[in-house]
Amino acid sequence: MLYRQFKTQEAIDLAYDPSKTADGAAAMAHYKAMSAKAMADLAVLANLRFGQSLPETLDLFPAKTPGAPLHVFFHGGYWRSLSNKEFAFAARGLVEADVSVAVVNYALCPSVTLGELVRQCQVSLLWLADQAADYGYDPERITVSGHSAGGHIVGMLLSTDWQGLYGRSPDLIKGATAISGLFDLAPFPYSWLQPKLQLTGRDVMTLSPVRIESRVACPVNLVVGALESDEFHRQSTAYQAHLLAADAQQGVTVESVPGCDHFTVIDGLNDGSGQVFDAIMRHIA
Repeated sequence: MLYRQFKTQEAIDLAYDPSKTADGAAAMAHYKAMSAKAMADLAVLANLRFGQSLPETLDLFPAKTPGAPLHVFFHGGYWRSLSNKEFAFAARGLVEADVSVAVVNYALCPSVTLGELVRQCQVSLLWLADQAADYGYDPERITVSGHSAGGHIVGMLLSTDWQGLYGRSPDLIKGATAISGLFDLAPFPYSWLQPKLQLTGRDVMTLSPVRIESRVACPVNLVVGALESDEFHRQSTAYQAHLLAADAQQGVTVESVPGCDHFTVIDGLNDGSGQVFDAIMRHIA
């Protein structure tokens, strides 16, 4: 076996390549159209630089009310494609609910390692916390979400030793929503993704949220489209079990969204509707 019951790369690819069971090209066109409209309609502070390399930027969509909570969204693309620009639509519904939103960009594999990609996302969160006074949101009310690879990033943020690495309080994050997240990297060295990701055995052990300690005890929502593969569902239920094994009192829920595939599961963020939007809003005080 290569991974669990999977004997061939083809079987792993079928389970973990959403474009094999849904129209990924049409979904990307839809994302881009919604995002272009969001960028045109909403107030936005674009391309704010939080790190030293060119990709380390974010777009900030301010709420109307000073001191509003901040939500931070991390995009998907299997760590090796896309940018925050295709996901600007994720801000619209939240901004209309009077929440400031940051949509984060990061360098992609293989131009950087997955570990460096995670570090950049950690730094983005620290930068946002430090810039709260300048941009008018509340640093004590920061929540995070991410889709697909972004869901993995959310898991890694929950596993970050904020105190030991950065001298920050572990309660920096007040709530987390991981959508169609990938929490065990073990199948990917045997998959179509490996030429881009170049994962090592050490990467699998140290960058898989299900294999490392969680250090942030905030409420967590794990959301998956009902039409996604069994493996996407299993990844979320396994991560829920991992979190609850460490802290049975932590609020960790798993939800399946009827009628949605890997791509359409986040469409509701554009108009402030649906289970993903509701899950995020439950964490925002």
